[in-house]
Amino acid sequence: MFKNKLAIHALILSLASSLAANSYAEIKLSGSFTQGGMIIGKTLPSNTVQLNQRTLKVSETGDFVFGFSWNDTNDYTLTITDENGEIEQKSFTPTVREYKKSNIKGIAKKIMNPDPANVARSKEDRKKTVKARTHNSDFTYFAQGFIAPRDTKVTGVYGSQRLFNGVLKSTHFGVDYRGQVGAPVKAPASGVVTLWVPDMFYSGGTLIIDHGHGVNSTFLHLSKSYVNLGDKVEKHDKIAEVGASGRATGPHLDWRVNWFDVRLDPELVMQTTPFN
Repeated sequence: MFKNKLAIHALILSLASSLAANSYAEIKLSGSFTQGGMIIGKTLPSNTVQLNQRTLKVSETGDFVFGFSWNDTNDYTLTITDENGEIEQKSFTPTVREYKKSNIKGIAKKIMNPDPANVARSKEDRKKTVKARTHNSDFTYFAQGFIAPRDTKVTGVYGSQRLFNGVLKSTHFGVDYRGQVGAPVKAPASGVVTLWVPDMFYSGGTLIIDHGHGVNSTFLHLSKSYVNLGDKVEKHDKIAEVGASGRATGPHLDWRVNWFDVRLDPELVMQTTPFN
């Protein structure tokens, strides 16, 4: 179990293996084999990659990616098959983490018990975010490394259990950064904008960027976006401004990373090392 960030860092693994000289079913992996971790891989573009029974997209340069949810305890086998039918495999189980709990007091009644009309509105909002996260583009920006979207203190961490006025309401799947309304938000990696909605019920100004192969970033509670649907952004670009929109308890940035519907830990994603 994890006691602090140093323990998390210690579990960042980088694996590389290959078969004999007459085989091309090579596996190179980098990332954190723990709950919330993202793994990037490299192999020959002609190889087939499977995670258990799921076939993963392999790019023209041999890149692929997968990840583990916050509570994943499944056993996995990664299978690489080359054009000659030669196979190389790696088996692993994500390490279990212990998450912190926090009790946020003084939450307004309208947040604790939202109006049914607003609940219905939030369901429509969710449909939009789910659709934006289904993209399985050919981009390989996910394999080029991530940076923090804000250079400020982290005030909320992935996997933490949130109690509102003593009542367990949610598990937090992002990383919160301190910032006043109007403070800049940078693109943590290059990609293409797949969603911008300025006024979602819970998340307020909500921006999603596609980094390729199902990996995407979501930015919540924004006050302003400098990009629109379909725009290409580069890592380090100023893309938005911090806000307190939606059901935020105060101004801050909530950054989330998904692999399709799998919620990843952005702090672990940033520790993934690109291949040269």
